[in-house]
Amino acid sequence: MIRLLLADDQALVRGALAALLDLETDLEVVAQVGRGDEVVEAARTSAADVCLLDIEMPGLNGIDAAAAVRRDLPGVRSLIVTTFGRPGYVRRAIEAGASGFVVKDTPARQLADAVRRVHSGLRVVDPDLAAESLIDGPSPLTGRERELLTHALDGSPVAAIAARVHLSEGTVRNHLSAAIGKTGATTRSEAARIAQDRGWL
Repeated sequence: MIRLLLADDQALVRGALAALLDLETDLEVVAQVGRGDEVVEAARTSAADVCLLDIEMPGLNGIDAAAAVRRDLPGVRSLIVTTFGRPGYVRRAIEAGASGFVVKDTPARQLADAVRRVHSGLRVVDPDLAAESLIDGPSPLTGRERELLTHALDGSPVAAIAARVHLSEGTVRNHLSAAIGKTGATTRSEAARIAQDRGWL
């Protein structure tokens, strides 16, 4: 029996996934959480074998949760199951330690098979996303540029971003300017949207 943890901030989605996966004779959902920062403890407590993680969750996103699982529970596998099929997410998820990446509209039988393959030590990636990820290449952004663009998503002024991240306004401007150039954008808000659409944030 493969023991599963489901992490998704939408209770309805979690419930539907649990119902589908529990129909499989060799799969058992043993834990469900709605926040990314609850994944490691719930996986440890429930002795889960595989964590199915959404990307956009409060507390910790699914990619960072996969990294935490790899660090704290190296015997547990992670599979990203998300609505957001952005090529940049695939690369980031695999680099973080996820063993697979599939989109939520994957048929139930294929999802169950992906869980089995990940549990057995194989890597499973949606083929269309894998191809797009190879074509797009890796993110050109540095960690600091990603951080600052994330803060720029809501249109915050440079002074507010600088105060939040404890950097000078000049340093923030320099990093955002570099990110604007790398994304081909003309403003920091546009750069943030482009980076988000490509899955770089």
